[in-house]
Amino acid sequence: MKIKKFLLALLLSSSAFLMAGSLGAQDAPVVEAAAEAAEAVADAIPFEDGYAAFMETPGAAFFTISNLWLLISAALVFIMHLGFATVESGLSQSKNTVNILFKNVFIISMGIITYALWGFNAMYPGFAEGSAGVFAMGSWFDVPASVDMMTAAYADYTWYTDFIFQAMFAATAATIVSGAVAERVKLSSFMIFATLLVTFAYPITGSWQWGGGWLSARGFYDFAGSSLVHGFGGFAALACAIILGPRAGKYVDGRIKPILGHSMPLATIGVFLLFLGWFGFNGGSVLNADPYLVSLVFVTTALAAAGGAIGSIITSWVFLKKPDLSMALNGILAGLVGITAGADSIMPAYAILTGLIAGALVVFSIIFFDKIKIDDPVGAISVHGVCGIFGTLAVALFSDAAGFGIQLIGTLSIGAFAFIFSLIVFGLLKVTVGVRVSPEEEAEGLDIGEHGQEAYPDFGASSR
Repeated sequence: MKIKKFLLALLLSSSAFLMAGSLGAQDAPVVEAAAEAAEAVADAIPFEDGYAAFMETPGAAFFTISNLWLLISAALVFIMHLGFATVESGLSQSKNTVNILFKNVFIISMGIITYALWGFNAMYPGFAEGSAGVFAMGSWFDVPASVDMMTAAYADYTWYTDFIFQAMFAATAATIVSGAVAERVKLSSFMIFATLLVTFAYPITGSWQWGGGWLSARGFYDFAGSSLVHGFGGFAALACAIILGPRAGKYVDGRIKPILGHSMPLATIGVFLLFLGWFGFNGGSVLNADPYLVSLVFVTTALAAAGGAIGSIITSWVFLKKPDLSMALNGILAGLVGITAGADSIMPAYAILTGLIAGALVVFSIIFFDKIKIDDPVGAISVHGVCGIFGTLAVALFSDAAGFGIQLIGTLSIGAFAFIFSLIVFGLLKVTVGVRVSPEEEAEGLDIGEHGQEAYPDFGASSR
């Protein structure tokens, strides 16, 4: 009997959907009545019975595979946070390693919790009443489990899977900023800023597109976040780097003095971890286990990353006269960021071209920011901000998914919001509690000054 009720609920829901597409506005009360009837039947069925009944239907197999794929993708995106931590620490001086690793531990932990308390509900206003396409308010913890939320009636994955996959994305914006302000930012101030950025700013711009907001309504296209994740983080990082100023000794007498990272092996490991994680970042954004789309996205992601590496290697070798490993690593990341907006719509040959352009672009961008004395120890502004813009525009250049005009408006709007928000919040922190460590602490290293411990104590001063 309960299974029959559940199937009746599915039938009524389907009927309401079909009626909505075929009837005119004058027939809206009829559609509404059918939907209410379906909801009433579904509410009468206990969750456990309705869910068990759904798992006996033919669609349960694809639902289960898709849900599992999204959970695996969430785990791959989680691994990216280890990649960010190792890239950032490897490209920085050893005396700041503990500080960098600590920030990354905080960011992912804070990001998951704040996304549960606020961000998830705020980012997807389609799931909340009264959001008006801008942002919703409050947490989803008070929402009881239902058959609709935990079966294919909601999507090809459960509500919980949706949350954990999106939560892995949320903290990435603050991680990008962490690299750009490394080696001189005050820990407490950064923690406050990162929390505000992830909790409030990221969900707002995310809701503009992925939550069915104004950008989505105008045809903007960003498959997995070239602008919504990477561009957002890159322009937030730019604002913070401007306010913070360069590291001591970076620009002396009008000349650029390189401050070398302490471990290129660690940086290389980090980039390959990010490369691996990006298969989940982009592949999971298909939002189901469709064989064609997932395999296409895997291929375009890999080809763009490889193209990015080749583009940056050739460009840096020609213009810097030496094959630079750090540029090659950033080239891989540039290609990955570049393809992220169109991984499902840009075909393989154009994916290589997208990567090649992004790889060359990141070299010129890093050189440019150094020339105007904006110090970015890891190249985060160039990789995520500049290449995030390019990747968003590449959708219009190399596919039919969106027009150039709306892509330009969308990426500039997201970048501008992130930049202005960060300029205001980080600026307020600067004039209140301060955002930079003392010159003495910077010279000694943040590991000792902020944490009282060293990453490599057995090596002593020689490791610095």
